[in-house]
Amino acid sequence: MENTTVEVFRIQIVAIAVSVGMMLLVFELIRRKKLREKYSLIWFAAGIVMIVLSIWRDLLDRIAFLLGVGYAPALLFMVALGFGAVLMIHFSVVISELSEKNKTLTQEIALLKQELKKIKHS
Repeated sequence: MENTTVEVFRIQIVAIAVSVGMMLLVFELIRRKKLREKYSLIWFAAGIVMIVLSIWRDLLDRIAFLLGVGYAPALLFMVALGFGAVLMIHFSVVISELSEKNKTLTQEIALLKQELKKIKHS
């Protein structure tokens, strides 16, 4: 019984340390202008949720019970994976939009080059 309590405490400490470290890394990337603020919101939300669930053990136990998760700390990893999935979807949307904009810009440049050639030859 005592080993389980120590194990859960370690998982809480690791989850809090990883969450705080992740938030500090994101903050530093924003400060160095390597990450835009609008892309950092999901990271900060993930960090805050992980810290709250790590510190507020009763809430974690209740949510785990409601979701049918037998081992409450495993819910922390499920939440982290869920945020990872949300991030991947978000970045897929952003990449798709950028790809479409890139295609449109390429087509516009090709049309402008063609018009410029016509003007030079006439």
